Amino acid sequence: MTPPPKLSPPADLRITGCTALTHGPGGEIIFVDDAVIVVRDGVIASVTAADTAEAATPEAGSPEGQNPAIRHPEAQRPATRHPRPVEHIDGRGTIALPGLVNCHTHTPMAALRGLAEDLPAHAWFNDWIWPIESNLTERTVGLGARLACAEMIRGGVTTFADHYFAMDTVADVAEASGLRAVLGQAYFTSQGPKGRAASLDFALRRCGTADGRITTCLAPHAPYTVDDADLAATADLAREHGLLVHIHAAENREQTVNSLARHGRTPIEVLERAGLLDGDLLIAHATGLDPARDLPALRRAGGRVAVASAPRGYLKFAWDTTPVRALREAGVPVGLATDGAASNNTLDVWESMTLTALVQKHAENDPTWLTARQALDHATLQSARAVGLGREIGSLAEGRRADIILVDLSGPHTQPVHDLAATLVHSARSGDVRTTIVDGRVLMRDRVLLTLDVPETVRELGELLPELVDRSHGRRVQEYDG
Repeated sequence: MTPPPKLSPPADLRITGCTALTHGPGGEIIFVDDAVIVVRDGVIASVTAADTAEAATPEAGSPEGQNPAIRHPEAQRPATRHPRPVEHIDGRGTIALPGLVNCHTHTPMAALRGLAEDLPAHAWFNDWIWPIESNLTERTVGLGARLACAEMIRGGVTTFADHYFAMDTVADVAEASGLRAVLGQAYFTSQGPKGRAASLDFALRRCGTADGRITTCLAPHAPYTVDDADLAATADLAREHGLLVHIHAAENREQTVNSLARHGRTPIEVLERAGLLDGDLLIAHATGLDPARDLPALRRAGGRVAVASAPRGYLKFAWDTTPVRALREAGVPVGLATDGAASNNTLDVWESMTLTALVQKHAENDPTWLTARQALDHATLQSARAVGLGREIGSLAEGRRADIILVDLSGPHTQPVHDLAATLVHSARSGDVRTTIVDGRVLMRDRVLLTLDVPETVRELGELLPELVDRSHGRRVQEYDG
């Protein structure tokens, strides 16, 4: 007897009528009009034009998946099993994008938004941020992280890479929010061996939690706060356990000049000597790169090295910007980031995309660089690769996790649309995100948050602010001498 054909499992979610941003074989941006996106078990099963997709959502019990255009061969459910109801989202009038990735932030610092303004970096750190951070409790960390996650969901961010303290609390918040996260417990050499040990312990305990949405990393703070021996030990631990390392380095030109004076090496060369360039490494900022010394070092790297760029903060601190073009030519992925809200005031990756396109034109004195399509590439695939998830997210494609946002371009500020890529990068705003989905679960629908209570978070945080911002004790978590 001929065995019955294998049938795909029923869809969990179908999005219809949208225009979908997809990627071609070379990573080029391709828009699919009147698209149908089918999600099964948190994974994108297909993205097709309506005229080649399934004609309609099947009725309960019908053998969905027989259409050969939908390829999901690994799954088969017995015919007697009752399928789950299919959630349908009418995407007419929206653009479907891969969820945005915030490649470097400090979510609890949302509690410090706007606290220390119009200051150089050394005064910002030493006089304000590090004294206040000595007041942090697990409760204030959790409230700041909740506020940050709510902001990111509303702005279309579905994944964030966080580098901070009390990361078990942040992991709990990320899990409750429904977001995807790459988390690292920050440490300084001044903490002694226990700082590095705590970072490793967190990374090993929490990796793969939240149904696989949380991945982890080691998080030494920076070459100016973590010494050479500690960096080398970190590189060894990362290789042993297969972990990403997330670190601030070459944050500005002054740090590079100081590092050369003290050590005879740039911050990037310090990382190279420690062996960190031979593993998976995410460098935050890198605005102070020395092209003659650092680009050859990055080309020599034996590992997967990436950079996270947060242009708004660089403008505020009057720093140079990340040399995106030179890094791309060196084969280094550059993802988009916001840094913490204490320095950046916002966790709006949409704004980071717009500023990246504009600032790069100015920095390179070239209006043809960076194009809108290149900016979209950095906001999607490049950012996914930067945080080590390039095979899981960053593209609306079969087999990728179903991290999807729907963007409404019907507002007067986005009409008319002559060039869809340019409209997305230069006209659309984070407030145009209507729906945010992670792993096929809707976290925000029609601008309504479904997983977090913002008014209650704001109320609780407001009660704790006087104690949090008190600097009269004279303590600091660290001394900035970059």
